Amino acid sequence: QVQFVESGGGLVQPGGSLRLSCAASGITFAAYSMGWYRQFPGTQRELVATITGGGWTNYANSVKDRFTISRDNAKNTVYLQMNNLNPEDTAVYYCNTYPNPRKISGIDYWGQGTQVTVSS
Repeated sequence: QVQFVESGGGLVQPGGSLRLSCAASGITFAAYSMGWYRQFPGTQRELVATITGGGWTNYANSVKDRFTISRDNAKNTVYLQMNNLNPEDTAVYYCNTYPNPRKISGIDYWGQGTQVTVSS
């Protein structure tokens, strides 16, 4: 059964950095494009960055040149390096396959996410 375990979030001051990790299991990880998504309170999740199995990347305009997505297929892990963080980046961050989230019993599956809070 698919599982995503996100980690690395926390409280950081504006201008600071964090590195998020997402350990995947239950899927043939290298065969999937992966994405990092984030959810602000009361809103739907938005796509932040994607990476193909071969390492091609794409970013939302709001994070371009500040965030870097990467993956280690040997460790079934995808990362998100976040630099120059600002309060508008405060959200819960999730990983999932892209473009379609994994499903369990027909329902989109999401891990617990990791909270990122940017505040002075």
